[in-house]
Amino acid sequence: MTLESAIHTETVEKQTASHEEDTASPVKSDHADTIRHDWTRTEIATLFDRPFNDLIFEAQLMHRRYFHPNQVQMSTLLSIKTGGCSEDCAYCPQSASYDTGVKAEKLMAVQSVLAEARRAKDGGATRYCMGAAWRSPKDRDIETVCEMIEGVRALGMETCVTLGMLTDTQTTRLREAGLDYYNHNIDTSEEFYGEIITTRTYQDRLDTLGRVRDAGIHVCCGGIVGMGEARDDRVGMLITLANMPKHPESVPINMLVKVEGTPVDDQAALDPLEFVRTIAVARIIMPESMVRLSAGRETMSDEVQALCFLAGANSIFVGPKLLTTDNPERDKDDSLFVRLGIESMPL
Repeated sequence: MTLESAIHTETVEKQTASHEEDTASPVKSDHADTIRHDWTRTEIATLFDRPFNDLIFEAQLMHRRYFHPNQVQMSTLLSIKTGGCSEDCAYCPQSASYDTGVKAEKLMAVQSVLAEARRAKDGGATRYCMGAAWRSPKDRDIETVCEMIEGVRALGMETCVTLGMLTDTQTTRLREAGLDYYNHNIDTSEEFYGEIITTRTYQDRLDTLGRVRDAGIHVCCGGIVGMGEARDDRVGMLITLANMPKHPESVPINMLVKVEGTPVDDQAALDPLEFVRTIAVARIIMPESMVRLSAGRETMSDEVQALCFLAGANSIFVGPKLLTTDNPERDKDDSLFVRLGIESMPL
């Protein structure tokens, strides 16, 4: 063995040993030095460029500092108002700009939503997410959504909604109703954003996120990969998130689900290992955040999903639908988790 190999082996053994005392729990020591908000593009690009094994190893070590290594949060997502959206997001089958076969529907009744939430809880979900296809909601719609939030919380579940752009008054009302998380993705880098959406600006999205944060609601914010963006755009998306004054508590990383009739339905499939790299980089630069393996799991192999969990993803959506697109059946997920030794994260 060479001196270099011996040094490397000793380093790995020390790093690994520090996590072997109690693999059932994350390490609780102070790791404030790992929480940064001053990342540079060069630093994040360098992470993406690292040898795959080295990147995954670093992401897994970081993951174990903050989270149980073998627990994944189970969430369910329901479309409470489907279709007819005035935005032109190129990936979205709910946009009124595209002919995708999705019909515009009215906001669901509160009791219907709560019935679905009970089914989700009975199926093992601890977090319930509700999405409405709006550019921005009307105040009367907010009142109805607040009834849904209060009802879901009464079931003992964590709540999240995504409703489009909000006013200060609306964010305050949602906080008063007890909303835990508000989802509003930035989707991609600021540079590539105009290729995907023209009906609102990148700054519009950041402004809504600022209102949500100021109201005291946790932020759920991530993006979509595989829309034809370059790796540098994935770098740009992550640097926007990681350099926020406070990291989003929840970071969904979505693989594009191609829907016929949308402008990006002819994009070449993204290399799955590039998707795993994106998960790993997100985990390293936002170590306290829940990194959500969101849309796109239906077309991912078990092996790719396993790599995503190894890279630091620790939340998924369970249930047959993600708004209007398919998601793996629960028995398929259960089988995978048994094989991987993964259990549901308690609330």
